[in-house]
Amino acid sequence: MRGAPEGRFRVLIAERNPLVVAALGDMIKNDVRFELVASVQSGEAFLAAVAEPKFDLAVLGWKLSDMNGAEVLEEMRQRGLHTRIVIFSNDHDIAILKQCVRLGVQGYCYQFDDPAILFDTLVAVAHGRICIPYLDVSKINDTPLSRLTTRERELLAVLADGWTNLQIAARTGISENTVKYHLKNLYDKLEVRNRAMAVALYATEKSRGPQANS
Repeated sequence: MRGAPEGRFRVLIAERNPLVVAALGDMIKNDVRFELVASVQSGEAFLAAVAEPKFDLAVLGWKLSDMNGAEVLEEMRQRGLHTRIVIFSNDHDIAILKQCVRLGVQGYCYQFDDPAILFDTLVAVAHGRICIPYLDVSKINDTPLSRLTTRERELLAVLADGWTNLQIAARTGISENTVKYHLKNLYDKLEVRNRAMAVALYATEKSRGPQANS
């Protein structure tokens, strides 16, 4: 991808927080390797900019004014849009990092990292490399559902279908107390507190398609 005049790479910032934009913009302006060309606060504005790119790489905050990073990346995929992106996240949730890797992000760093880490990441991505924090790639597709046994998946599915404990007991030939025991183990694995939270998690994971449960 062509760099800016004088060999600098043109950078677009997409971030909803004006303070973060200002701080990040000042750092980029003071680095001779980069040129800040614009900043946007919404996902739609970012997608419009990617459709007619006047930049070489983008720094994308995880939460924009109308979308989160996953929604932006998924929308890019559906629209057939491509650009080099560094996610600039203020959330240390490893699940977000895994999601970004699955969605094809080239770079990822945290807002609380040393600025040198951000600029090393920007340089790497600008030159076509991938630069993300350490992640066990064998676990990229791990989700709460992937940790369940086949029997536990079946139990979660009937919960989602609205079965009561008594119905589960009657149809599986075990006691209601045993059903409660299995449900407690299921909730512990999913790191939820009750049936409603388990069903909500199940619905969310299923909506992401087969790749979420592989």
